Amino acid sequence: MIEGHPEGTRRASELSSALESREEIALRLAAKRPAMFLDYDGTLTPIVSQPEWAILAESMRDVLRELAQLCIVAIVSGRDRADVEPLVGLDGLVYAGSHGFDIKGPDGLSMEHRGGRECLPDLDSAERELRLRIEPIPGARVERKRFAIANHYRNVADADVPKVEAAVREVLGRHDRLRLSGGKRVFELCPDIDWDKGRAVLWLLEALGLEGDDVLPFYLGDDVTDEDAFRVLGGRGIGVLVGTPSYLTHASYGLHDTSEVEKLLAELVNLLRGRSR
Repeated sequence: MIEGHPEGTRRASELSSALESREEIALRLAAKRPAMFLDYDGTLTPIVSQPEWAILAESMRDVLRELAQLCIVAIVSGRDRADVEPLVGLDGLVYAGSHGFDIKGPDGLSMEHRGGRECLPDLDSAERELRLRIEPIPGARVERKRFAIANHYRNVADADVPKVEAAVREVLGRHDRLRLSGGKRVFELCPDIDWDKGRAVLWLLEALGLEGDDVLPFYLGDDVTDEDAFRVLGGRGIGVLVGTPSYLTHASYGLHDTSEVEKLLAELVNLLRGRSR
């Protein structure tokens, strides 16, 4: 434990670069099968002011296509699965949407969290209330996902952000089966269930037969919602934080931006190809 930090955490500025630590990562990967779990926004694409503008670069798509031929690749996103799947546009990948409440992949892999389905009426009601309260605020946007409601304030004036938060908390107070989670310039309501990206990754490792000691899971993400995955993988896997947020992280390594993510994935492709020769 770093002095003054909770066990297993450190500041983003204290993380070693995953690119500069390529030899260390290669040693950990020796004789093991990788399993790659990737967030979308802020990890595979830069953060943009409107979610629909987060378009995957063709060069990144090419790297993902090549990597998926060599190991399991799963996209674990806060977006709806039906939203992120066409954005990536690749068959053969696993897609986990709504922070892992909705999962689908090759060979019939499919899971919708039962508890999440039971909360759909609560989400429907909360969505109607939030649209009435939040959409009149200039720049605010309510985005309904199947298992969550994202209330975006990236384009809201600073003076109006407390109005967005107050509206979200007021609506939340009328729906005890929902909880509030945060992210980059968003207040999100989701089912108040013990389920998150970390538990979704563990579920996938089991469902895909990747629980053994011969598997090295990677998780790359950029937001506080990715911390659950970094935490559950711990020393068992490799967590890579993209960006330099102010909060403490459970990640193992860091990368500055999405261009470095692409470089790292390309290096892993080359490493795995060289190993298979």
